[in-house]
Amino acid sequence: MFHRPKVSRSILAIMCAMSFIMYLDRVNLSAAAGLIRDDLHLTNTDVGLVFAAFAYTYAICQVIGGWVSDRFGAKVTLTVCASIWIVATVATGFAGGVVSLFCARMLLGVGEGAALPAQARALTNWFPASKRGFVQGLTHSFSRLGNAVTPPLIALIVAFASWRASFILVGVLTAVWVVVYAWYFADNPRKHRHMTADEEAELPPAGKVVIEKTREPTPWKRLIKRIGPTMIVYFCYGWTGWLFFTWLPTFFMHGRGLDLKSSALFSAGVFLSGVVGNTAGGVLSDRILRRTGSVVKARRNMIIVAFLGALVFLAPVMFVKSLPIMAASMSLSFFFLEMTIGPIWAVPMDVTPKHVGIASGLVNAGSAIAGIFSPIVFGFVVDHTGSWTLPFAGSLGLLAIGIGMTFFMRPDIPLDPGIGSTEVAREPDLELAERLGH
Repeated sequence: MFHRPKVSRSILAIMCAMSFIMYLDRVNLSAAAGLIRDDLHLTNTDVGLVFAAFAYTYAICQVIGGWVSDRFGAKVTLTVCASIWIVATVATGFAGGVVSLFCARMLLGVGEGAALPAQARALTNWFPASKRGFVQGLTHSFSRLGNAVTPPLIALIVAFASWRASFILVGVLTAVWVVVYAWYFADNPRKHRHMTADEEAELPPAGKVVIEKTREPTPWKRLIKRIGPTMIVYFCYGWTGWLFFTWLPTFFMHGRGLDLKSSALFSAGVFLSGVVGNTAGGVLSDRILRRTGSVVKARRNMIIVAFLGALVFLAPVMFVKSLPIMAASMSLSFFFLEMTIGPIWAVPMDVTPKHVGIASGLVNAGSAIAGIFSPIVFGFVVDHTGSWTLPFAGSLGLLAIGIGMTFFMRPDIPLDPGIGSTEVAREPDLELAERLGH
């Protein structure tokens, strides 16, 4: 007899697919950058400017998109956003120079800007506090899987067609996802046509955490004060993260003298470590939360440990000559860097379920601002020094700053009275007590 899977699992699968496709749309330019640079006669600085074009509109649209998702719900927001990705991705395949590439990437930033805040809004409604680290870690691990798959996939498509065809094909895949999402998703899980009574009992408390749309004015001053430290920490994460996302395939190709296929394989190896790191960070964060009942230990302390690991393993990249050792060091650094994702994206969900879209947008804007400057600085330094490792010196410094700023994060204090971390702290204690009682 056929048993329909839980609706929440299907929703999580759709969100994972969104993260995967979103990064296919985003990283395909990085994977093909070496070919595009040569084909369109661009400098490394030109490539850095094109990489950064995405981040300009991406940063701006984080907060706007978060506000839209809070007011109109995740379903409408993501449907419109993904439709914009399709146009931007296909337009990239028809670009003829730096200006058209720049414009297409800016349009992609508009479409993807609201995506993660809207996803956070959706996940907050569909999953209880004890699973927030896991679901955020898992969905973002599919982003990194997209990172890992894209370089070899683009290399394969280029071998049979061209770099332009790769953008058109990814645009078509995005269109398929939009249709499935718009047909199946519901902002309020209790209104989903396949929801059962048993599964409804596992949802977040109705009316307290499940907020389909928010009509109240945004408490900007209090919100920014509470989320500000998390924004700075995510900026420090983003500086290094954007270097990996944008420059890694070109780093292996031109910095280490590899061909397209070899650079794609090495890049995929590094990004696959991020897949594991994302999931591991989310699982460990939720496990700590269940055992201790402390969101400070589960979120903040996890981020500190992860940043330390990323810093320690990135340092050898500055001086080692062996390609295998350098690749292994980058992989381990990226693994720890990505362990921060589950905990840090759970923080806005813990602090303010009511305004989680805007709060998540503010946090992700921190990373997006880093994405404006980080790729340009990398290309500029390489052009003017000839060194492909020197740009990572800035990453080491910002990771150290990020560790210090993490101590100012307070996920245990809810922004909304009666909603947020107060419940987060109690739920694990009850669950643990029940387990000990049995």
